[in-house]
This record gives sequence, C-alpha cells and structure tokens, in this order.
Amino acid sequence: MNWWMWLILGLALLAGELVTPGGFFVIFFAFSALVVALLVGLGAGGPVWLQGVVFVILAVGSLLMFRRRLLARFRPGDDMSRSLGDVVGGVALVQEDIPPGGFGKGEYRGSLWSVKNVGARPAAKGCRCRVERVDGITLFIVPE
Repeated sequence: MNWWMWLILGLALLAGELVTPGGFFVIFFAFSALVVALLVGLGAGGPVWLQGVVFVILAVGSLLMFRRRLLARFRPGDDMSRSLGDVVGGVALVQEDIPPGGFGKGEYRGSLWSVKNVGARPAAKGCRCRVERVDGITLFIVPE
C-alpha cells in the first residue's frame, strides 16, 4: 500500500472518532494508520502484510495501554461531590425561613440552590449557614 493510502485511512479514522459519541476507540486505530503512513513514506514499511501487522499491533497495543488513562483524564467522575468539594465548608445565605429538617432556597456564590436545613435550629431568611455536604443539586446546611 502507498503511504498516502494509510494517511487517508488515518484521517478518515480521526474524523470517525470526532463524530462518534466518545469512548476513545477509533483514535488508536487512526494513530496507528498515521504511524504506518510515516513508516511507508520513509521507506521502512515493508510488504503489505507487514504493514497490516504493524497497524494491528500498534492499534491494539496502544488501546490496551492508554485508553483507560485517556478516559480518566477526559471524562468527569460519577461522584459530583469530587467536583463540588470546595462547596463543603462554604457559606450560603438562606432566602426563606427553613425549619430544622426542612427544605428551601439558598444563595451560594451568586446562584440559587435547593437547601436542606440539617441543623437543630431553624434558619431564618438572610441567615448565614455553613454547607455540610452536597448531594446532587441540594446543599445540606447548618445555621451559624
């Protein structure tokens, strides 16, 4: 195969990775095709069967070695508390009176949140409350 055929295959596979919904599978095959194109272009590709073997070994090997790390790097974790870890310990302002164990609205960093009063005393409107934990879009607060 000519080097430009491998190049076209590699670019087509890169385009395929862009239009598929994540997963990072096709990119390793695209990378392998581009490496084989470079080898063939430099005259070190060998016969077609060897080019195919190099392509498969590079694709599968890089997939097995790097896909998990790539997914960990680019996919957000399932645990929202990791990404919202800096919210815990912050101060929210209650927008309405909330009895102990009750739900209401609170402002945290300029945004309205659903809040639950987990403290032993009621939280009055405008009261400063400490954020104890976050669950989804609900802040669990304790009045100061």
